[in-house]
Amino acid sequence: MQQLKLGAITVDVIQKNIKNVHLSVYPPTGRVRIAAPERMNLDTIRIYAISKLGWIKKQQTRFKNQEREAPREYITMESHYYNGKRYLLKVVEHDATPKVIMKPGRIELYVRPKTSREKKQIILEQWYRAKLKESVAEYISIWEPKMKVKVTEFGIKKMKTKWGTCNREAKRIWLNLELAKKPSQCLEYIVVHEMVHLLERKHNDRFVSFMDKFQPQWRMHKEELNRLPVSHSDWKY
Repeated sequence: MQQLKLGAITVDVIQKNIKNVHLSVYPPTGRVRIAAPERMNLDTIRIYAISKLGWIKKQQTRFKNQEREAPREYITMESHYYNGKRYLLKVVEHDATPKVIMKPGRIELYVRPKTSREKKQIILEQWYRAKLKESVAEYISIWEPKMKVKVTEFGIKKMKTKWGTCNREAKRIWLNLELAKKPSQCLEYIVVHEMVHLLERKHNDRFVSFMDKFQPQWRMHKEELNRLPVSHSDWKY
């Protein structure tokens, strides 16, 4: 990978076997990336980037102003999200095994007395992880026969820079734990995106054609996911 400096803006340049130039600005930090054909020289790529500076700056400003979630304290009446919907947290102290119960408009977190904020976070994240695993397993079972691929394994973990990843050789996909908080259509889009990588490794024209075939509205779901508030720590797909 090479880099171009355009004043205060750094552009990551990747050259590969593609026909057209692809320019991307990634939230939340506004990282800029250009994928260009191998035949294109760096000066031509620089001229192209300069011609797009206005658009790049506009995107970076939008991401800079994007709403951020405030750090959570895990206290009663605090807002938490699941499946794209807002719930109020109710912390219930009880001298028994911790658990989480979801009710209309409310997530009840049952913990032992004097449980720390960090432990409450762990308990709630374990619940998110379990719920997300259920949803991901369901989407995989739906899309495997449609796409004629096989996912041998999937997992959930915290990621700082991606919504998901795919290991083609192991046929394993990983999903970001934060997806449990996002709307179901956004989660399904990411699952399909990672499964398409089993058919095409790169984000090239072939990859896009597969996405268009399996999920014609994928661009809308991607845009929706990028508009939603991000975690107070910076990360993104």
